[in-house]
Amino acid sequence: MSAPLDDALDDAVQDALLEALRTWPADPPRDPRGWLVTVAWRRFLDATRADAARRRREDRVEEEPEPGPVPGADDTLQLYFLCAHPSLTPSSAVALTLRAVGGLTTRQIARAYLVPEATMAQRISRAKRTVAGVRLDRPGDVGTVLRVLYLVFNEGYSGDVDLVAEAIRLTRQLAAAVDDPEVAGLLALMLLHSARRAARTGPDGRLVPLAEQDRGRWDTAAITEGVAVLQAALARDRLGEYQAQAAIAALHADARSAAETDWVQVVEWYDELLRLTGSPVVRLNRAVAVGEADGPRAGLAALAGLDPALPRYTAATAHLHERDGDLATAARLYARAAREATDTGERDHLVRQAARLNTLLRHRRVQVGPDRVGRDGSRSGLPRSRGEEHP
Repeated sequence: MSAPLDDALDDAVQDALLEALRTWPADPPRDPRGWLVTVAWRRFLDATRADAARRRREDRVEEEPEPGPVPGADDTLQLYFLCAHPSLTPSSAVALTLRAVGGLTTRQIARAYLVPEATMAQRISRAKRTVAGVRLDRPGDVGTVLRVLYLVFNEGYSGDVDLVAEAIRLTRQLAAAVDDPEVAGLLALMLLHSARRAARTGPDGRLVPLAEQDRGRWDTAAITEGVAVLQAALARDRLGEYQAQAAIAALHADARSAAETDWVQVVEWYDELLRLTGSPVVRLNRAVAVGEADGPRAGLAALAGLDPALPRYTAATAHLHERDGDLATAARLYARAAREATDTGERDHLVRQAARLNTLLRHRRVQVGPDRVGRDGSRSGLPRSRGEEHP
Protein backbone atom coordinates (compact mmCIF):
# COMPACT_ATOMS: atom_id res chain seq x y z
CA MET A 1 0.00 0.00 0.00
CA SER A 2 1.40 3.45 -0.91
CA ALA A 3 2.46 5.95 1.74
CA PRO A 4 -0.13 8.59 0.65
CA LEU A 5 -2.89 5.98 0.90
CA ASP A 6 -1.62 4.88 4.31
CA ASP A 7 -1.68 8.49 5.46
CA ALA A 8 -5.22 8.98 4.12
CA LEU A 9 -6.45 5.87 5.92
CA ASP A 10 -4.73 6.96 9.14
CA ASP A 11 -6.39 10.36 8.85
CA ALA A 12 -9.79 8.71 8.37
CA VAL A 13 -9.32 6.55 11.46
CA GLN A 14 -8.25 9.56 13.53
CA ASP A 15 -11.29 11.49 12.30
CA ALA A 16 -13.53 8.59 13.31
CA LEU A 17 -11.97 8.51 16.78
CA LEU A 18 -12.51 12.24 17.20
CA GLU A 19 -16.14 11.87 16.12
CA ALA A 20 -16.59 9.00 18.57
CA LEU A 21 -15.19 11.14 21.37
CA ARG A 22 -17.66 13.86 20.51
CA THR A 23 -20.82 11.74 20.10
CA TRP A 24 -20.48 8.52 22.10
CA PRO A 25 -20.90 10.01 25.60
CA ALA A 26 -24.44 11.09 24.66
CA ASP A 27 -25.33 8.29 22.22
CA PRO A 28 -23.05 5.19 22.42
CA PRO A 29 -23.43 2.77 19.47
CA ARG A 30 -24.52 -0.85 19.85
CA ASP A 31 -21.58 -2.02 17.74
CA PRO A 32 -18.60 0.30 18.44
CA ARG A 33 -16.21 -1.52 16.07
CA GLY A 34 -18.71 -1.48 13.23
CA TRP A 35 -19.51 2.16 13.91
CA LEU A 36 -15.83 3.13 13.75
CA VAL A 37 -15.25 1.18 10.51
CA THR A 38 -18.28 2.76 8.86
CA VAL A 39 -17.44 6.31 9.93
CA ALA A 40 -13.75 5.90 9.03
CA TRP A 41 -14.70 4.61 5.55
CA ARG A 42 -17.05 7.54 5.00
CA ARG A 43 -14.40 9.99 6.15
CA PHE A 44 -11.88 8.35 3.82
CA LEU A 45 -14.24 8.71 0.87
CA ASP A 46 -15.01 12.32 1.81
CA ALA A 47 -11.31 13.10 2.16
CA THR A 48 -10.51 11.45 -1.17
CA ARG A 49 -13.21 13.44 -2.92
CA ALA A 50 -12.09 16.63 -1.15
CA ASP A 51 -8.48 16.03 -2.12
CA ALA A 52 -9.45 15.51 -5.75
CA ALA A 53 -11.52 18.68 -5.68
CA ARG A 54 -8.62 20.58 -4.10
CA ARG A 55 -6.27 19.45 -6.86
CA ARG A 56 -8.75 20.61 -9.48
CA ARG A 57 -9.01 24.00 -7.75
CA GLU A 58 -5.22 24.31 -7.62
CA ASP A 59 -5.11 23.57 -11.35
CA ARG A 60 -7.46 26.50 -11.86
CA VAL A 61 -5.75 29.14 -9.73
CA GLU A 62 -7.20 31.89 -11.88
CA GLU A 63 -10.73 30.76 -11.03
CA GLU A 64 -10.52 30.76 -7.23
CA PRO A 65 -14.05 30.82 -5.80
CA GLU A 66 -15.28 33.57 -3.52
CA PRO A 67 -15.13 32.61 0.19
CA GLY A 68 -18.46 31.50 1.60
CA PRO A 69 -20.02 32.43 4.92
CA VAL A 70 -18.34 31.11 8.06
CA PRO A 71 -20.49 29.89 10.94
CA GLY A 72 -20.28 31.94 14.12
CA ALA A 73 -19.53 28.98 16.42
CA ASP A 74 -18.81 25.27 16.13
CA ASP A 75 -16.68 22.60 17.77
CA THR A 76 -13.55 23.32 15.69
CA LEU A 77 -11.75 25.01 18.57
CA GLN A 78 -12.49 22.02 20.80
CA LEU A 79 -10.91 19.75 18.19
CA TYR A 80 -7.82 21.98 18.18
CA PHE A 81 -7.45 21.38 21.91
CA LEU A 82 -8.04 17.63 21.60
CA CYS A 83 -5.45 17.24 18.84
CA ALA A 84 -2.94 19.16 20.97
CA HIS A 85 -2.71 16.02 23.14
CA PRO A 86 -0.35 16.02 26.17
CA SER A 87 1.30 12.82 24.89
CA LEU A 88 2.69 14.76 21.92
CA THR A 89 5.52 17.26 21.85
CA PRO A 90 4.28 20.80 21.10
CA SER A 91 5.78 20.78 17.59
CA SER A 92 4.20 17.40 16.76
CA ALA A 93 0.85 18.47 18.19
CA VAL A 94 0.89 21.62 16.08
CA ALA A 95 1.76 19.72 12.91
CA LEU A 96 -0.93 17.08 13.52
CA THR A 97 -3.60 19.69 14.27
CA LEU A 98 -2.75 21.72 11.20
CA ARG A 99 -3.08 18.59 9.08
CA ALA A 100 -6.13 16.97 10.72
CA VAL A 101 -8.22 20.01 11.65
CA GLY A 102 -6.65 23.08 10.06
CA GLY A 103 -6.91 21.62 6.56
CA LEU A 104 -3.33 22.46 5.54
CA THR A 105 -1.35 20.15 3.30
CA THR A 106 1.91 18.58 4.43
CA ARG A 107 3.74 20.88 2.01
CA GLN A 108 2.16 23.99 3.54
CA ILE A 109 3.00 22.86 7.06
CA ALA A 110 6.59 22.08 6.06
CA ARG A 111 6.93 25.54 4.56
CA ALA A 112 5.65 27.12 7.78
CA TYR A 113 8.25 25.17 9.78
CA LEU A 114 11.02 25.79 7.21
CA VAL A 115 11.75 22.05 6.87
CA PRO A 116 11.63 19.64 3.89
CA GLU A 117 8.24 18.18 3.07
CA ALA A 118 9.49 14.61 3.66
CA THR A 119 10.66 15.56 7.16
CA MET A 120 7.27 17.01 8.01
CA ALA A 121 5.46 13.97 6.60
CA GLN A 122 7.49 11.74 8.93
CA ARG A 123 6.75 14.01 11.90
CA ILE A 124 3.01 13.91 11.25
CA SER A 125 3.06 10.13 10.79
CA ARG A 126 4.88 9.70 14.11
CA ALA A 127 2.35 11.95 15.83
CA LYS A 128 -0.53 9.91 14.45
CA ARG A 129 1.08 6.69 15.65
CA THR A 130 1.61 8.20 19.10
CA VAL A 131 -2.06 9.10 19.60
CA ALA A 132 -3.42 6.00 17.85
CA GLY A 133 -3.55 4.03 21.08
CA VAL A 134 -4.55 6.73 23.58
CA ARG A 135 -7.87 8.23 24.57
CA LEU A 136 -8.37 11.72 23.18
CA ASP A 137 -9.93 12.92 26.42
CA ARG A 138 -7.19 15.23 27.71
CA PRO A 139 -7.03 18.58 25.97
CA GLY A 140 -3.69 20.19 25.20
CA ASP A 141 -2.45 23.50 26.54
CA VAL A 142 -3.38 26.96 25.32
CA GLY A 143 0.15 27.67 24.10
CA THR A 144 0.05 24.81 21.60
CA VAL A 145 -3.36 25.88 20.30
CA LEU A 146 -2.11 29.46 19.94
CA ARG A 147 0.81 28.20 17.87
CA VAL A 148 -1.58 26.31 15.60
CA LEU A 149 -3.81 29.35 15.13
CA TYR A 150 -0.77 31.53 14.43
CA LEU A 151 0.47 29.18 11.69
CA VAL A 152 -3.01 28.82 10.18
CA PHE A 153 -3.28 32.61 9.98
CA ASN A 154 0.23 32.89 8.57
CA GLU A 155 -0.52 30.38 5.82
CA GLY A 156 -3.78 32.12 5.03
CA TYR A 157 -2.11 35.53 4.96
CA SER A 158 0.71 34.69 2.59
CA GLY A 159 -0.11 31.27 1.15
CA ASP A 160 -2.40 29.67 -1.38
CA VAL A 161 -5.46 29.10 0.84
CA ASP A 162 -7.53 31.89 2.40
CA LEU A 163 -7.64 30.94 6.08
CA VAL A 164 -7.38 34.44 7.56
CA ALA A 165 -11.05 34.87 8.47
CA GLU A 166 -11.21 31.38 10.00
CA ALA A 167 -8.07 31.93 12.09
CA ILE A 168 -9.38 35.27 13.40
CA ARG A 169 -12.80 33.75 14.14
CA LEU A 170 -11.32 30.92 16.19
CA THR A 171 -8.93 33.25 18.00
CA ARG A 172 -11.88 35.49 18.94
CA GLN A 173 -13.62 32.42 20.37
CA LEU A 174 -10.53 31.52 22.34
CA ALA A 175 -10.10 35.08 23.64
CA ALA A 176 -13.71 35.04 24.86
CA ALA A 177 -13.20 31.72 26.65
CA VAL A 178 -9.67 32.05 28.08
CA ASP A 179 -8.34 34.81 30.31
CA ASP A 180 -4.82 34.99 28.87
CA PRO A 181 -3.13 38.18 27.60
CA GLU A 182 -1.19 36.16 25.01
CA VAL A 183 -4.49 35.07 23.42
CA ALA A 184 -5.42 38.74 23.19
CA GLY A 185 -1.95 39.49 21.83
CA LEU A 186 -2.40 36.96 19.03
CA LEU A 187 -5.83 38.36 18.18
CA ALA A 188 -4.36 41.89 18.03
CA LEU A 189 -1.52 40.66 15.82
CA MET A 190 -3.94 39.02 13.39
CA LEU A 191 -6.16 42.10 13.21
CA LEU A 192 -3.22 44.46 12.60
CA HIS A 193 -1.69 42.30 9.88
CA SER A 194 -4.98 41.54 8.15
CA ALA A 195 -5.72 45.30 8.12
CA ARG A 196 -2.82 45.74 5.66
CA ARG A 197 -3.72 42.79 3.48
CA ALA A 198 -5.54 44.68 0.70
CA ALA A 199 -2.48 46.86 0.12
CA ARG A 200 0.03 43.98 -0.08
CA THR A 201 -0.52 43.48 -3.80
CA GLY A 202 -0.96 45.91 -6.67
CA PRO A 203 -3.61 45.81 -9.41
CA ASP A 204 -1.34 43.51 -11.43
CA GLY A 205 -0.94 41.08 -8.52
CA ARG A 206 2.60 42.14 -7.74
CA LEU A 207 3.85 42.12 -4.15
CA VAL A 208 3.97 45.61 -2.64
CA PRO A 209 6.52 45.92 0.22
CA LEU A 210 5.39 47.50 3.48
CA ALA A 211 7.27 50.75 2.86
CA GLU A 212 5.57 51.24 -0.52
CA GLN A 213 2.01 50.29 0.42
CA ASP A 214 -0.87 52.72 -0.05
CA ARG A 215 -1.81 53.25 3.59
CA GLY A 216 -5.14 54.67 2.53
CA ARG A 217 -6.13 51.08 1.66
CA TRP A 218 -5.46 49.82 5.18
CA ASP A 219 -8.50 48.82 7.24
CA THR A 220 -8.61 51.51 9.93
CA ALA A 221 -11.41 49.78 11.87
CA ALA A 222 -9.32 46.61 12.20
CA ILE A 223 -6.30 48.68 13.22
CA THR A 224 -8.31 50.53 15.87
CA GLU A 225 -9.64 47.27 17.29
CA GLY A 226 -6.23 45.61 17.17
CA VAL A 227 -4.55 48.47 19.02
CA ALA A 228 -7.29 48.50 21.68
CA VAL A 229 -7.00 44.74 22.21
CA LEU A 230 -3.21 45.03 22.43
CA GLN A 231 -3.29 47.90 24.94
CA ALA A 232 -5.60 45.93 27.22
CA ALA A 233 -3.29 42.91 27.00
CA LEU A 234 -0.12 44.91 27.69
CA ALA A 235 -1.80 46.49 30.72
CA ARG A 236 -1.83 43.01 32.30
CA ASP A 237 1.99 43.19 32.51
CA ARG A 238 2.48 39.57 31.39
CA LEU A 239 4.36 40.10 28.16
CA GLY A 240 4.60 37.26 25.65
CA GLU A 241 5.85 36.86 22.11
CA TYR A 242 2.50 37.50 20.41
CA GLN A 243 2.02 40.75 22.33
CA ALA A 244 5.54 41.85 21.33
CA GLN A 245 4.89 41.03 17.66
CA ALA A 246 1.59 42.89 17.83
CA ALA A 247 3.36 45.94 19.32
CA ILE A 248 5.72 46.00 16.31
CA ALA A 249 2.75 45.72 13.93
CA ALA A 250 0.99 48.53 15.82
CA LEU A 251 3.98 50.84 15.38
CA HIS A 252 3.87 50.26 11.62
CA ALA A 253 0.11 50.83 11.60
CA ASP A 254 0.46 54.04 13.61
CA ALA A 255 2.91 55.67 11.17
CA ARG A 256 1.30 57.89 8.53
CA SER A 257 4.13 57.00 6.14
CA ALA A 258 7.11 54.66 6.08
CA ALA A 259 9.44 57.60 6.76
CA GLU A 260 7.54 58.44 9.96
CA THR A 261 7.86 54.94 11.45
CA ASP A 262 9.31 55.04 14.97
CA TRP A 263 12.16 52.65 14.19
CA VAL A 264 13.83 53.18 17.56
CA GLN A 265 10.75 51.76 19.29
CA VAL A 266 10.53 48.99 16.71
CA VAL A 267 14.09 47.93 17.58
CA GLU A 268 13.24 48.03 21.30
CA TRP A 269 10.27 45.74 20.77
CA TYR A 270 12.43 43.39 18.68
CA ASP A 271 14.83 43.31 21.64
CA GLU A 272 11.92 42.19 23.84
CA LEU A 273 10.84 39.61 21.27
CA LEU A 274 14.39 38.29 20.97
CA ARG A 275 14.60 37.97 24.75
CA LEU A 276 11.38 35.95 24.74
CA THR A 277 12.15 33.67 21.79
CA GLY A 278 15.85 33.72 20.92
CA SER A 279 14.70 33.17 17.33
CA PRO A 280 17.24 33.76 14.52
CA VAL A 281 14.34 34.97 12.33
CA VAL A 282 13.59 37.64 14.94
CA ARG A 283 17.28 38.57 15.01
CA LEU A 284 17.20 38.97 11.22
CA ASN A 285 14.15 41.23 11.33
CA ARG A 286 15.73 43.21 14.16
CA ALA A 287 18.82 43.81 11.99
CA VAL A 288 16.64 45.31 9.24
CA ALA A 289 15.00 47.58 11.84
CA VAL A 290 18.44 48.59 13.18
CA GLY A 291 19.39 49.51 9.62
CA GLU A 292 16.42 51.87 9.53
CA ALA A 293 16.99 53.33 13.00
CA ASP A 294 20.81 53.66 13.03
CA GLY A 295 21.83 53.41 9.39
CA PRO A 296 22.54 50.56 6.95
CA ARG A 297 26.03 49.81 8.21
CA ALA A 298 24.68 49.27 11.71
CA GLY A 299 22.11 46.92 10.20
CA LEU A 300 24.81 44.99 8.33
CA ALA A 301 26.81 44.71 11.54
CA ALA A 302 23.72 43.29 13.28
CA LEU A 303 23.45 40.67 10.52
CA ALA A 304 27.07 39.61 10.89
CA GLY A 305 26.56 36.82 13.39
CA LEU A 306 23.63 35.17 11.60
CA ASP A 307 23.63 32.06 9.42
CA PRO A 308 23.56 33.16 5.74
CA ALA A 309 21.32 30.15 5.03
CA LEU A 310 18.55 31.74 7.10
CA PRO A 311 15.45 32.46 4.94
CA ARG A 312 15.46 36.06 3.64
CA TYR A 313 18.98 36.70 4.94
CA THR A 314 20.21 37.45 1.41
CA ALA A 315 17.26 39.77 0.67
CA ALA A 316 17.83 41.69 3.91
CA THR A 317 21.55 42.02 3.13
CA ALA A 318 20.75 43.27 -0.37
CA HIS A 319 18.39 45.92 1.00
CA LEU A 320 20.96 47.19 3.49
CA HIS A 321 23.72 47.32 0.86
CA GLU A 322 21.42 49.32 -1.40
CA ARG A 323 20.70 51.78 1.39
CA ASP A 324 24.47 52.07 1.93
CA GLY A 325 24.93 52.99 -1.73
CA ASP A 326 26.62 49.78 -2.91
CA LEU A 327 24.28 49.16 -5.81
CA ALA A 328 26.39 46.52 -7.57
CA THR A 329 26.52 44.31 -4.48
CA ALA A 330 22.83 44.90 -3.79
CA ALA A 331 21.85 43.94 -7.35
CA ARG A 332 23.88 40.73 -7.17
CA LEU A 333 22.35 39.83 -3.80
CA TYR A 334 18.80 40.60 -4.93
CA ALA A 335 19.31 38.20 -7.85
CA ARG A 336 20.63 35.51 -5.50
CA ALA A 337 17.74 36.06 -3.08
CA ALA A 338 15.30 35.62 -5.98
CA ARG A 339 16.85 32.24 -6.76
CA GLU A 340 16.51 31.23 -3.11
CA ALA A 341 12.89 32.39 -2.69
CA THR A 342 10.18 29.75 -2.43
CA ASP A 343 7.23 32.12 -2.79
CA THR A 344 6.40 33.18 -6.36
CA GLY A 345 5.33 36.72 -5.45
CA GLU A 346 8.44 37.31 -3.38
CA ARG A 347 10.68 35.87 -6.09
CA ASP A 348 9.18 38.15 -8.74
CA HIS A 349 9.61 41.16 -6.45
CA LEU A 350 13.29 40.38 -5.88
CA VAL A 351 13.89 39.86 -9.60
CA ARG A 352 12.41 43.31 -10.23
CA GLN A 353 14.63 44.81 -7.52
CA ALA A 354 17.73 43.33 -9.14
CA ALA A 355 16.64 44.48 -12.61
CA ARG A 356 15.92 48.00 -11.33
CA LEU A 357 19.41 48.36 -9.84
CA ASN A 358 21.14 46.85 -12.88
CA THR A 359 19.31 49.31 -15.12
CA LEU A 360 20.37 52.17 -12.85
CA LEU A 361 23.99 50.96 -12.89
CA ARG A 362 24.05 50.78 -16.69
CA HIS A 363 22.62 54.29 -16.85
CA ARG A 364 25.29 55.56 -14.45
CA ARG A 365 28.05 53.95 -16.48
CA VAL A 366 26.82 55.70 -19.60
CA GLN A 367 26.86 59.02 -17.74
CA VAL A 368 30.17 58.78 -15.88
CA GLY A 369 32.18 56.32 -18.00
CA PRO A 370 33.01 52.62 -17.66
CA ASP A 371 35.63 53.09 -14.91
CA ARG A 372 33.43 55.06 -12.48
CA VAL A 373 30.17 53.98 -10.97
CA GLY A 374 28.32 56.51 -8.84
CA ARG A 375 27.13 55.56 -5.35
CA ASP A 376 23.45 55.95 -4.70
CA GLY A 377 21.82 56.28 -1.30
CA SER A 378 18.27 56.00 -2.62
CA ARG A 379 15.89 53.99 -0.49
CA SER A 380 13.76 51.13 -1.70
CA GLY A 381 11.03 49.19 0.06
CA LEU A 382 11.93 46.80 2.86
CA PRO A 383 12.30 43.16 1.79
CA ARG A 384 9.34 41.18 2.99
CA SER A 385 10.05 39.46 6.30
CA ARG A 386 7.86 37.21 8.53
CA GLY A 387 8.19 39.54 11.46
CA GLU A 388 6.87 42.58 9.59
CA GLU A 389 4.66 41.37 6.76
CA HIS A 390 2.98 38.13 8.34
CA PRO A 391 3.16 35.79 11.77
